[in-house]
Amino acid sequence: MSLLKTSATIGAFTFLSRLTGFARDMLIAAILGAGMVSDAFFVAFKLPSLFRRLFAEGAFSSAFVPIFTGLLQREGRDAARTFAEQALAALTLVLLALLAVFEIFMPWLMLGLAPGFISDPPKFDLAVELTRITFPYLLFISLVSLMGGVLNSLGRFAAQAAAPIVLNVVLIGALLIFRDALDSNGHALAWGVFAAGVLQLAGMTVACWRAGMRLRVRVPRLTAPVRELGRLLVPGVVGSGAAQVNIAVDIIIASLLPTGAVSYLFYADRLVQLPLGVVGVAVGTALLPLLARQLGAGDESAAQNSLNRAIELVLLLCVPAAVALMVCAQPFIEVLFERGEFTPAATRATAAAVVAFAGGLPAYVLIKALSPPFFARKDTRTPVKVAVFTLALNIVLNLALMVPLRHVGLALATALSAWVNAGVLAFLLRRRGQLVFDARLQRAVVRSLLAVAVMGAALWGAIRYAPPAVFDGDGWSQWLGVGVLVALGLGTYALGLQLLGVATLADLRRFGRGR
Repeated sequence: MSLLKTSATIGAFTFLSRLTGFARDMLIAAILGAGMVSDAFFVAFKLPSLFRRLFAEGAFSSAFVPIFTGLLQREGRDAARTFAEQALAALTLVLLALLAVFEIFMPWLMLGLAPGFISDPPKFDLAVELTRITFPYLLFISLVSLMGGVLNSLGRFAAQAAAPIVLNVVLIGALLIFRDALDSNGHALAWGVFAAGVLQLAGMTVACWRAGMRLRVRVPRLTAPVRELGRLLVPGVVGSGAAQVNIAVDIIIASLLPTGAVSYLFYADRLVQLPLGVVGVAVGTALLPLLARQLGAGDESAAQNSLNRAIELVLLLCVPAAVALMVCAQPFIEVLFERGEFTPAATRATAAAVVAFAGGLPAYVLIKALSPPFFARKDTRTPVKVAVFTLALNIVLNLALMVPLRHVGLALATALSAWVNAGVLAFLLRRRGQLVFDARLQRAVVRSLLAVAVMGAALWGAIRYAPPAVFDGDGWSQWLGVGVLVALGLGTYALGLQLLGVATLADLRRFGRGR
């Protein structure tokens, strides 16, 4: 399966996941708004959500897939299945022990997750209670990710890509069915997270059975492949998930700001996650198994071409998405979230955070494309060193910018740190001769930037000179206005690419075939 076709399959499911995620977040915004309960739930949801993004969006696979693929190629399916079963047993044992400790010491853990909540005891206690309910999701999503790595190595990408849809649908159902029926609406959402994890794990188990990989329960044994997985796992998670860790740090520091800051960052992050998930997850998930096979076969030239095409695809799609989000942040937030308990003031605060987050969107996705070349060569040390450095940089920038810019400064710090991360990874790959920008990539980048500039100007003009009723009217006029903006942006950019000779429909079909 070509890189483009695989990316398209993953991207389609991820796009559907993001759409159902928006429906979920619109419902949460309308019912919870941006207050104490929403802040407490978002902190309770942040840790499971962080692990979901880290594991489901490729960080676990960065360690697991090269080992599983190598065994599959060298020793066959039985050896690969045995390794997967041993890894499953070891991971389950470690996570159960971790869960037991964290559930007991959750109040102390909350001091690190949301130190600012300690000055508001009701909010702090609610966050502790909700996090105890959501925390087992870590176990479920980790096992889901392992099974997803098995399926991805076998060329089956749909099941793992579709798993997040289950989470969104269950949370929507939980909030609609149990609204005002439990101690708080936050409790309904927290129990929804728990139930979704159970359903996701059951679904992935069935998918593995259908792929001929019925994973049996084994007594944990530290075999050589399992030890290698453990050695690669932590660096892989940190290296591939640096941007997600930085966003989690933002939430922790945001707890020190006035009520609402955590919610503003959560809603802003959700909007930026749409292009990040559709492009970044798709490219990163598809690229790692491809590079592992090409490098395993000794085909360095093919690996170079695949990496160039991945970077090209990322930049062609993410730079215009970033500009569109920055220009259209206000109307997008208005139409998505401003209803019920979500006020115009919350819209303005969230839109400002979107602008800052979106500035780093291309970098977030480039990290997804630039990390797999290291992981495919089983070099996890380099990405983790870069990630730790940029994490420290993010904390410094957070502390420097949070006073003058409040929550917007936290989002801006994350964007700046992501650019440093992507830049250092690219520099190191080029210095090692593992990344040579070919003529096609260089030509596409320069010309696409011209198309992006025209698109951005068109969107700004449409917002600036549109009649006030378009964006300030009732719900239908707002949706229509946003629809026009989306169509204008897509049309202008596509026309620009065509006129500048950057990419036609035929070119896009050739992305993954190396032509």
